[in-house]
Amino acid sequence: MSCIIRRMTLDDFEQVVAIDQASFSLPWPARSFHCELTEDPASGCWVADLEGRVVCMAVAWLIVDEIHIATFATHPDYRQRGIGKKLLLHTLRSAKDEGAIASFLEVRESNDAALEMYRKFGYVESGRREGYYKDNNEAAILMKLDRLPGG
Repeated sequence: MSCIIRRMTLDDFEQVVAIDQASFSLPWPARSFHCELTEDPASGCWVADLEGRVVCMAVAWLIVDEIHIATFATHPDYRQRGIGKKLLLHTLRSAKDEGAIASFLEVRESNDAALEMYRKFGYVESGRREGYYKDNNEAAILMKLDRLPGG
C-alpha cells in the first residue's frame, strides 16, 4: 500500500472531520477545518492518503518563525503503522522550508502514544496547562522542538 502525503483539500473535509471525531473527546467544530482550508493564510493543512482514503491529518499554523501543530490525528484503524510519523515529518519539513525554525504543540497528559512519537522527534516538555481539556479537566503538556528536521 502506498501512502501519499499531500495538501488537504475541501474534498477531504468529511474524512478529516470523521478522523477528528473518532480521535478526540473534544473534536474541532467542522466549520473550523473549513476555515483553516479557505480563510487562514497561516494555516498548513496536510493529509496522509492511503489509496484514496484519508487516514491521517494535520493542521499547523506558521507564526513568525514557529510552527504550531494545532491538531494532528490518525484514524484509529491505521495507528501504529508509521503513517503519523511520516505526516509529522512532512509537516515539519514543509514549515522549515517556509522559514520556521522551531515547533510547539499541546498534547493530553494521558496520550502516551502521541507523547512517545513527539519525544522521538525531539520535542521536550516546556510546560503544563492544568485543566486545559474541559471534558475531564485534564492537563495539557506543552512541548517544544527547537530544531526542525531537514529535508
